[in-house]
Amino acid sequence: MGSKIIADALQFLKILRTLQDEGRDSCFYEDHIQILKVNGAKPLHYIYNGDRPVFICEKIAVLSGDEAPDVPDPDDEEMDESHSGDEMSQEARIEPGPQPLTLSKARQLLSWYTMSQNTAVPPAGSTPLLTPPAVNLAPLLPLWVRCDMADAAATAWLAAEPVCTGNKVSGVKLYSVTCKGSTVDKGTFITLDELKQEHKKRHHQSSVVSRGSAQYSLFGSTVVENTTIQSQSSVTADFRWNNVESILEAPPLSSMATLNIRVSSGDMRSPMFQMFKELEFLQILADGLRTGETEWMEPLDGRSAVDLTREYLDEVQNTVKSLQDQTAKEVETEKVKVDSAVEASIFTNLMERGDLDFVEQLWVRMRKSVTSYQDVRDCLKLVIQALQYGDIKPWIHRDSSSSLSKLILQSYHHQMDLVSLSGLTPVHMLLEMGLDKMRKDYINYLIGQELTTLNHLSYFLNTEVDLQEQVIRLRKLHHLLEIMVTCSSFLGLPYDRLFLLTQSCLQYYKTCSYDEDHEFKLPIKPALISHFYQKEPAVSWSVEVSSGHGPREVKTSWQLSDKPLVNHVVFETAFQNEMTLNVDSEEVTVNRHSEEVTVNRDSEEVTVNRDSEEVAYFTTMTCCSLVNFSV
Repeated sequence: MGSKIIADALQFLKILRTLQDEGRDSCFYEDHIQILKVNGAKPLHYIYNGDRPVFICEKIAVLSGDEAPDVPDPDDEEMDESHSGDEMSQEARIEPGPQPLTLSKARQLLSWYTMSQNTAVPPAGSTPLLTPPAVNLAPLLPLWVRCDMADAAATAWLAAEPVCTGNKVSGVKLYSVTCKGSTVDKGTFITLDELKQEHKKRHHQSSVVSRGSAQYSLFGSTVVENTTIQSQSSVTADFRWNNVESILEAPPLSSMATLNIRVSSGDMRSPMFQMFKELEFLQILADGLRTGETEWMEPLDGRSAVDLTREYLDEVQNTVKSLQDQTAKEVETEKVKVDSAVEASIFTNLMERGDLDFVEQLWVRMRKSVTSYQDVRDCLKLVIQALQYGDIKPWIHRDSSSSLSKLILQSYHHQMDLVSLSGLTPVHMLLEMGLDKMRKDYINYLIGQELTTLNHLSYFLNTEVDLQEQVIRLRKLHHLLEIMVTCSSFLGLPYDRLFLLTQSCLQYYKTCSYDEDHEFKLPIKPALISHFYQKEPAVSWSVEVSSGHGPREVKTSWQLSDKPLVNHVVFETAFQNEMTLNVDSEEVTVNRHSEEVTVNRDSEEVTVNRDSEEVAYFTTMTCCSLVNFSV
C-alpha cells in the first residue's frame, strides 16, 4: 500500500513538474481532472495574495446531450463522511463552468503534492521518489483544488504551498477556504476575538497581528429613483490598515489608500461626451479610408453641408474687421458664455476654445452636416475655389499641418498646388482637419491645467506617422482626458493627484495599446475621499490575523463581500443587493436599498415592497496551517 501511494505521488509530481517546466498552460489527469497553470488573482478572487502563478485542479466540465459522454468520477464510491445526507449543502449548487472535485479527492491530490515535496519520504522500492540532491529543481508552484462545498464546513478550496529555507523545501503551508451564502444579519458574523482565538488554536501563538482591508465603490453604476443605471466605468478605493478594532469598522484616516480607476469612453454622464462623439466621427473617417466604405452618421444640423459651407465662406468674405478684432470678439463672446454657465459645466467651458481658426471652424460645420462622400467633395471644392479666386484670405494657426492649411498658406502667395478631389482624397483631407482641431483641444486643456508639457505630449502629437496611427494616439489622449475629467468632476481630486495620474497614464500609453479595461492605480490620502466612503457600505471588507515572520508567517482571514468569491458554486439565497423585475416582458433592474420600489407600466405604477436597507454579504474564511518536514 505504501509503495502504491508513493508511486501515485511520483506520477502526480511528474505531471506537475512537466506542466511547470515546459511552458504549457494546462493538462489532464486521470481522465476527469484538469490542471491549469494560471495567475492566481483571477480564479481565486483575491482569496490568495501570492504574486506568482499557481496550479488549479478542477473537474473537467462535461457537456450535456450528445456533445460528450458522461465521465464517471473514480472517487465517487469513496465518499467520506462529509458527503452523507443531502450530498450538497442547502446554500449552494453546481452549475456549468469551472467544476469542483469532491473533498476526498482534493485531500488525496494535496497529500500526493505534500509527499512529493518532502525529501524525508522513503523511496518506492529501489526508485527514489525525489530528484537526487545534486540536482536542485525549483519548488513546485502552489496547488489549489476546487471543492464542492458538500461538507458541513462548506469547504470551497484546499491548497498547499511549499515553504523554503534557502533553496530547500522545508515544509508546506496548507490552506482551507470555507464560504457561506449572503445574509444581512450581522449577528451571525464572527467577532474579532473569536477570529483571534481560532488562529491561536491552530498556531499556539500568544502574540498576533491584525490587519484590515476594504474596498468601496466611489463611481460607477448609479441609482436614480431606485433604478440602477449600468456603467462600464468604475472608480473603487482600496484601503489597508493595521490594528483592526472591530468587524466592519470604517478604514481610519491613517490607512494606506489606492484608487483603482477604469473609465470607458462614451458615458453620457461625462462632460466629455460631445468630444467623444466628435472623436467617433473621426474614427468613422479613418475606417472609411482603411476599408473604402464609410458609414456616415446622422447629421446634427438640419441644413445641408454645402449650404453651411457657402454661408461660412460668405461670412469670412464679408468680414471687414481685422484679425485681432475678430479674435477679441470671439474670446469675449466665449467669456460671456463661460460666465453664464460656470456651475452647469466647468469642464465643457475649459475645453471650448475661442481661438478656432478657419479650418477648425470649417471642420465643426462639416462634421455636423456631411452625410456622403459627395458632400465632403462639394464643400472642399467650394473652399478651394474661394482660395484660388482670392475671395477669402483666412487665418490659420501657425502649427497647422493639414493639407487644407497648407493650401491656405500657399494662397497667401498666389501659388497654390493643384488638388484633385477624386477618390478618397476629400475624406483624407477632412480627417486631417479633424485631427488638427482635436489635438489642439486636448492640448488646450492639459497644458492650460498644467497637467503636463508639450514635451511629454510629443508622442501623441506626432504628425509624421500615418493617419491611422495618428487616430489611435488621439484616442489614447482622449481616454486620458476621460480619466482626468472623471476624477476631477466627480471625485474632486486635487491638482497634485491629477498631475500624478496624468503622468502615469501618459507613460502607460506610450508603450501600451489602447485599453479601456486597464485599471490605473493612484495612491491617495483617505481624508481626500472620506466623504465618499465613511457613510457608505463597503463592497468588500476583510480582517487578517497573523503570526510568525517571512515565509513561515501564517494567517487566518475572514472576508465579507457583496458577491461570492467562489465561482465554481452558485449560491442560492433570498438576499440580493439588486433584483430584476419583469414588467410586461421588460426587465427593470432596481436597487434593494429601499423599502419600496415603484416602476411605471403604461402609465400605471407597480410598487414592490422591500423589507431591508442592509447590504447582504457573503462570508469567506481562509485558514492556514504550517507543516514542517523533519530533517
